[in-house]
Amino acid sequence: MSNVNGKHVARGVPGAHGQGSGLSGKSSASHGRGSGDFVFDMRSLGRQAGSFRDETRTAHAPRSLGSGMVWVPSGADVALDVRFEAVSEGVLVTGSAVAPLAGECARCLDPVTSSTEVSFQELYRYLPDPGEDEADEERFLDGDLLDLEPAFRDTVVLALPLSPLCREDCPGLCVECGARLADAGPRHGHGEDMDPRWGLLRQLDVSDRVEDRQES
Repeated sequence: MSNVNGKHVARGVPGAHGQGSGLSGKSSASHGRGSGDFVFDMRSLGRQAGSFRDETRTAHAPRSLGSGMVWVPSGADVALDVRFEAVSEGVLVTGSAVAPLAGECARCLDPVTSSTEVSFQELYRYLPDPGEDEADEERFLDGDLLDLEPAFRDTVVLALPLSPLCREDCPGLCVECGARLADAGPRHGHGEDMDPRWGLLRQLDVSDRVEDRQES
């Protein structure tokens, strides 16, 4: 289902170090470190600018990662492919992730399953010097540990479709009886049946009223 599959290339919405919360994907320092699957040990990388390390990993999706009618199932397998590069300010992370999606069709409410691929690039600074304020738009390492979950959350939330569809031409539901139009077929209808509350409208001559207004 091409309308649900998506490849999103962007920097994650910056935020302070910590686990993202809710559906917004924003991170907060008060939430502490994310799940172990998204935490990487940087001791083997060192701090010499130019050194790098590539790593692939299958992580379990964190909870409450979704927006509107589509989400990443909690605990689902997420394929991570990342490069950690030491720079003078900290560690530059460049990578991609493939995650499964589940949700409901915005037109007919049938279940929808698919996947999304996102790319991200984030700079994780070493801890600030004493007395230096941590800017909200920056991320920091926790000692030798780098928590990738906030960046992953932010990027995935931005990539989720607002109106997922089971198929591009999904006709949706009948507004009168709620039948799934894809099953009911093009001949589906209700004839002359009409809600009696609208019956008086059929007695109005709309064209005459328009002409009266034009003449006046």
